[in-house]
Amino acid sequence: MSERPPAGPAAGRQPRRLRALVADDHYLVREGTRQLLESSGEVAVVGAVGSAAELVDAARRLGPDVVVTDIRMPGEGWRPGFEGIDAAHRIRADEPRVGVVVLSQFADSIYAFELFRGGTEGLAYLLKDRVGDLDELLGAIRSVAEGGSVIDPKVVEGLLARRAVRGEREAFTPRERDVLREMARGRSNGGIARALSLSISAVEKNVNSIFLKLGLEASPDIHRRVAAVLAYLGGS
Repeated sequence: MSERPPAGPAAGRQPRRLRALVADDHYLVREGTRQLLESSGEVAVVGAVGSAAELVDAARRLGPDVVVTDIRMPGEGWRPGFEGIDAAHRIRADEPRVGVVVLSQFADSIYAFELFRGGTEGLAYLLKDRVGDLDELLGAIRSVAEGGSVIDPKVVEGLLARRAVRGEREAFTPRERDVLREMARGRSNGGIARALSLSISAVEKNVNSIFLKLGLEASPDIHRRVAAVLAYLGGS
């Protein structure tokens, strides 16, 4: 795999932009995503490809910090509907430091759990409508680049609703649901407080209540919190 450029910025210069590789089998979507990321000033797109096979090859050659890929990119030799996820697993098997954001049109949790089946570190599962929210997309990119994990809050909400119907969890309050969605985004207590206009102490109270109701040990590590919530919601 190719060498990454030095991470430390020279004195007086802006911090190094994250190097991203984009994959989507639709040219207009691929180019739109590339241009959107470039416009942020935080991301340098080092390549844009149209298939899972090209993605794996380009990741080996270009050594990106982060991959942003569509979930479905039909191609021979790949599982239909899971091409982006399977490519993500191959890339991270070669180089675990590469973060991957999978963009999907599916809110069904089966796809999210397939992505996270080997662990949550450095992975994000977002619905495609998040692409229009640059801050949301950049937040996920930053998180996976640092080894964090993100799951779209709509997926979490669907999982909670199904468990509620089966009577498998104690009901969360509306505020706890809001906090849980922000936790799934990989946000710290401070980030949750800013997003919901709450005090840190109020966030901590809600987080502790959530873990108590989930029957899980509370953890200040935001990455472990995402993994724990996913494990519970998945029934494991």
